[in-house]
Amino acid sequence: MSASNSPGLDHALGLDHVGIAGADLSALAATYEKLGFQLTPLARHAGKRTQDGPVVPFGTGNRCIMLRQGYLELIAIVDPGAFSNTLDRFLARYAGIHIIALNVADADSNLARLRRAGFDVPGIAYLERPVDDADPTGPRAKFARLPLPDAPEGRIQLIQHLTPEAIWQERFLSHPNSAVALEDVVLVVADSAEAAARFSRLAGQPVVPDPMGGFSLDLPHGRVRLVAENVLEKIFPGVVAPVLPYVAGVSLRTFDQNAAIVRIAAAHSIATHPVSGGLLIPPAAAGGAALRFLA
Repeated sequence: MSASNSPGLDHALGLDHVGIAGADLSALAATYEKLGFQLTPLARHAGKRTQDGPVVPFGTGNRCIMLRQGYLELIAIVDPGAFSNTLDRFLARYAGIHIIALNVADADSNLARLRRAGFDVPGIAYLERPVDDADPTGPRAKFARLPLPDAPEGRIQLIQHLTPEAIWQERFLSHPNSAVALEDVVLVVADSAEAAARFSRLAGQPVVPDPMGGFSLDLPHGRVRLVAENVLEKIFPGVVAPVLPYVAGVSLRTFDQNAAIVRIAAAHSIATHPVSGGLLIPPAAAGGAALRFLA
């Protein structure tokens, strides 16, 4: 039986990563290093502009925060003259989270399912990058992506890691703030029922009511919360959506009951706020993304 016909491969398995976009990658990286994250080296994206075209350099680059479960991608335009892959359009709305990726085991199976579900997905988009731009002959991270065209929330996609060992290297997984897992991402939308139904079709998984209001796409690893504007204050106190839709922030699990992040925030005079299950770093201190650290 081929992989694309194997049972259990045609749905999302978890919250793979979120992408935090900024105008200046160096400044964004410095912000997250100050918060106690270890970052991967700078890497520039490359990919095919057409299904049968050559792999060409894109204008975007990233540095990532690799966790035991999931990761955060810090992304910016590093070459304004090259293809930005819509990042310029995202940044015109706000600086912060614009990418949500759900991981899948088989891109082909999920492409077929998405088309059956009515999504106009042209095909698999392949993306690759070096793990470290300073080592161009070293390992390359390669991905098979299924981005949803014209998703109002940003770059919403399914992703299959073709070389997971290249990026989940042990040397990248230890962070001074003790973060180990990406637990959830919070989207603020005008119509949570419509967005929930769409994300359920995207993931091939059911949604359930969120305890605080709205809906939650609970995956085997991580979840996507889809809430109305009036629910945002309950989850991230003091955070206001600048526009709708808006990807407000994420929750990160630590292994030390938040002891390290409390010390780091105090040492750098970063304001924190108590929230259910942990503490909140406001968007102004984290490149436009609210960070909830769960003890």
